[in-house]
Amino acid sequence: MSDFLTSLVAVVAVLGFMILIHEFGHYMVAKWLGVRVEQFAIGFGKRLVGFRKGETDYRINAIPLGGYVKMSGENPMDERSDDPREFMNHPRWHRFLVAIAGPTMNILLAIVLLTTIYMVHYEYPAVYDDQPVIGWVLKDTAAAKAGFQIGDRITRIDDVQNPTWEQVELKEALNPGQPLDVTVDRDGQALEKTVVPEAMGVDQIGYAGWAPKEGIVTITDLVEGMPAEKAGLKEGDQILKVDDKPVPALAAMIESLKITKDKPITITVRRNGEEKTFTVQPVLSDKWYRIGIGSMQMKVKTLPFAEALKLSLHENRQNALLILELVKKMAQRKISMRSIEGPIRIGQAAGEAARRKGWTPLMGLTAAISLNLGIFNLLPIPILDGGVILFLLIEGLMRRDISMSIKERVYQAAFVFLVLFAVMVIYNDLMKTIPGLADRLP
Repeated sequence: MSDFLTSLVAVVAVLGFMILIHEFGHYMVAKWLGVRVEQFAIGFGKRLVGFRKGETDYRINAIPLGGYVKMSGENPMDERSDDPREFMNHPRWHRFLVAIAGPTMNILLAIVLLTTIYMVHYEYPAVYDDQPVIGWVLKDTAAAKAGFQIGDRITRIDDVQNPTWEQVELKEALNPGQPLDVTVDRDGQALEKTVVPEAMGVDQIGYAGWAPKEGIVTITDLVEGMPAEKAGLKEGDQILKVDDKPVPALAAMIESLKITKDKPITITVRRNGEEKTFTVQPVLSDKWYRIGIGSMQMKVKTLPFAEALKLSLHENRQNALLILELVKKMAQRKISMRSIEGPIRIGQAAGEAARRKGWTPLMGLTAAISLNLGIFNLLPIPILDGGVILFLLIEGLMRRDISMSIKERVYQAAFVFLVLFAVMVIYNDLMKTIPGLADRLP
């Protein structure tokens, strides 16, 4: 199967499953509370296939870009009747439970999926277990300009005390162009510094220019068709020297390629206790000279259920807060809208996850998408579940319904906003996906 078809099948399966779970949440609570459900649909537009059971039409529609549960009397602009089974005739707390059930199902699914993964194959970068000691500082980067040095141990970054490398990387990524206060321990002395990460790549995420202390640089990934693979390097090779110079970190090697550019380099590695030397011809790719290797030592564990659940709850909580922080920074224009991934980029990620060994990569991506979908739907935007909840809370405080004319105008404005937002996300996806167009993004 081609990469395109793999990505297409993977993204349809993942998003279809997310939508099914989300809508099932609304459906289940509506039925439980006695609301008449007229349709349970995957997709929009014309009905393709389905069946009717009782009062509900279960259907798959022509446009596979979402789904919905249609409840009797759900639209506040529709003419009201006295039927007690109509959605708008139920008390506000019933409507609140129906609205929040969809996002809740997505969040619960993310927790269940991560718990399952951690019980079977919990894989994470080995440096996350180590103290955040800087192993290399690239020249002319934000970290170099701020005076960071090899051996500095980061003891605080922004508001996080004694951070892990994972927390350092998240703070760095979420603050492009924004000053970050950092405390480092250098030979027992605490030094206060300020670094301003640069906005890098098509996603414009923050990059400081420091790298973790790695020990021996070991090849963990080889890009098919790139110079390193063609030269005969293999995963597991330990890189000892490049052009007869020691390699303290992969970042040091990347920096040396900026100088040597497309000139052939010699790489000395240790393989099964034996030293071997290879000649590699770097190539220019995405404005960088590359040879096509990765060096990220991973650790793999299997956790008992209680520990897996605890870690899953912690990770999902942290990721949810990260999503909200990202939304806040975008609203404040502190981070680019280019950081948002749309359906095209999600499809690419799903395809890559599906092509990797085992089922855990795709399940992990599904958990991340499910959490994002749940949090996004809780945002207080009319039309979304969060907007419905906001209206219900306001009406509860007012002890009366908001006027239909006001609701109609708000829903119309929200619809226009969501359409424009969707267009922008898809445009960004296209610009980041089609070669040569990324530089046109604002």
